[in-house]
Amino acid sequence: MSNTTAPTDTAFPQDFLWGASTSAYQVEGAAEEGGKKPSQQDVINKDSYESFGFATAEIASDQYHRYKEDVALMAEMGFSAYRFSIAWSRVFPDGAGEVNEVGIQYYRDLIDELLAHGIEPIVTLYHYDLPWALVERYGGWLDRQVVADFEAYARYIITEFKDKVKYWTTINEQSIIVQYWTQKCYIPQELQDNDQLRYQINHHMNLAHAIACNLVHELVPDGMVGSALGYAPIYPLTSDPADNMAAQNANELRNSFYTDIYFKGTYPKAAMRYLEAHGLAPKIEPGDMELIASGMSDFLALNYYASECAKWCPADEKEIRYSGVNRSGKKGDISGFETHPGFYEMCKNPELDTTDWDWAIDPVGMEYMLRDLYERYGKPLMITENGLGAYDELTADGKVHDDYRIDYLSKHIAAVKRAMDAGVEMIAYCPWSAVDLLSTSNGVKKRYGFIYVDRTDDDPKECARLRKDSFYWYQNVIKSNGAAL
Repeated sequence: MSNTTAPTDTAFPQDFLWGASTSAYQVEGAAEEGGKKPSQQDVINKDSYESFGFATAEIASDQYHRYKEDVALMAEMGFSAYRFSIAWSRVFPDGAGEVNEVGIQYYRDLIDELLAHGIEPIVTLYHYDLPWALVERYGGWLDRQVVADFEAYARYIITEFKDKVKYWTTINEQSIIVQYWTQKCYIPQELQDNDQLRYQINHHMNLAHAIACNLVHELVPDGMVGSALGYAPIYPLTSDPADNMAAQNANELRNSFYTDIYFKGTYPKAAMRYLEAHGLAPKIEPGDMELIASGMSDFLALNYYASECAKWCPADEKEIRYSGVNRSGKKGDISGFETHPGFYEMCKNPELDTTDWDWAIDPVGMEYMLRDLYERYGKPLMITENGLGAYDELTADGKVHDDYRIDYLSKHIAAVKRAMDAGVEMIAYCPWSAVDLLSTSNGVKKRYGFIYVDRTDDDPKECARLRKDSFYWYQNVIKSNGAAL
C-alpha cells in the first residue's frame, strides 16, 4: 500500500521546533531524594514490578543526577525543543502546602540549562504522577477537591517559570487515563467496577485543564497552552455501513470527547447520550461548562503511536471496558479489545503490521490525523510523542544499530511534512523519547530513545549514555531541517 506521494521539498519552516520528549516519573529517578515523596504511580506500579520484574522508578534513567549530560547530548543532536514534565510530588511533596525548595530548584536548573543551550522548554504540568498524599487525603482525581489543589500547584509553577517557558501542556493523555484508568489513577479495589468514575475523573481533569489554560493566558507573556492528548485515528474494519458507523461512534467517544472540550468547550452529543443511556456520564455541577468554555487551548499537542480499527458490535455482545495491553513484547499477546455493545468494538486492522507490542505501524495515520484535526479546529498542532518501542541490542563495542527506529521515524516525519504541505500548521516534532526510560507497562527493556541508557530491569549499572545510530540520523535530519529524510 502506498504512503501517498512524498513532497518534492522536504525542508521544514525555519522556525519549526525539533526535539524529543520524556516524563518525570519515567526518566528522573531520585524518587526518594531531595524531599520528594511518592506519587500514585509509585504505588500503582509496585505490583507490576513484583509481578513482571520491571525496574522501579527509584533510579529510572537517573536524569535527576545527569540532566546536564543529557541536555548536552540533546544540544549535540541539535534540539531546539525538549518536552518534559514536572513532578508535582517533587515540588509539593504533600500535594499542597509548603513548597519543597530542593525540588523546585531542580527544575530551575534544568530549564536554565536548556535555555543556555538554545533549547525551548515545553513543560507538561501533569503526567500521571499525582502526589500520593492527595490520594490518601480524599481519593485524588476521584474527588473535586483535586481541582483546587491542581490550581494552586499550576499557579505556582506557571508563575515561577512565566518568563522562561512559552509552551505549556496541561494534562498528559486524558484519553489514555480513561481507557487505562486503574493503571493511570489509583482506584480502590471496591470502586474498580464503577466505570462511571472513569468519566468523572476526566471531567475533573477538564476543569483543571481549563484553569491551567486561563492561568497561562493570565500570567505568561505570549504564552501558549494546550493539552497533550494520546490520539489514534479510527478506521472502519470494512466498507460495511455498520462498521463505518461504529468507527464514527468510537471516534466520538475516544477522540472528539476530549478535543471538543479543548476547542469548543462542549462534550460531543452522541458520545454524551451514549454515556447517559448507560449510566456512565459524569456529574456536571452548575458553572462547570462555563469554566471549561472559558479556558480554550491555543494548540493541541498529540501523542501519536498508532491508528485503531473498529467494527460494529451487536447490542447483545459482552461489554469490555478496557483496551488490551501486551506485557510480553510477543506479537499477538494482547489481552483483548474494548467493546461497547450497540456502539462499537475495537479490533485488529488486517492491513497494518504491528510492533512487538501489537501497536499498529501506520505513518499515513499521522497525516490523516493532522489534516483531520486541523480542518476540524483550525488550531496549530505539535507532536509531543511518536516513537517505536523495541528491544535494542548493545553490541560488544557499545553500538546500537536501530535501523528499524530510523525507518519508523523517517516515515512519520515525512507524513508530518505532507500534512503541512496540505495546509496544516505545525509547531514542533518531539518524538518519544530523548533517552531510554522506564516504560510503566513494560519496564526498561522496551526502549524508545535516541540515547541508550545502559541498564537492565534488574541491574541499574551506571546508567551510562551511548549514542544509537538513530542519534546520528536525527542529528542530520535536524541539521538539514528535514531535507535529509
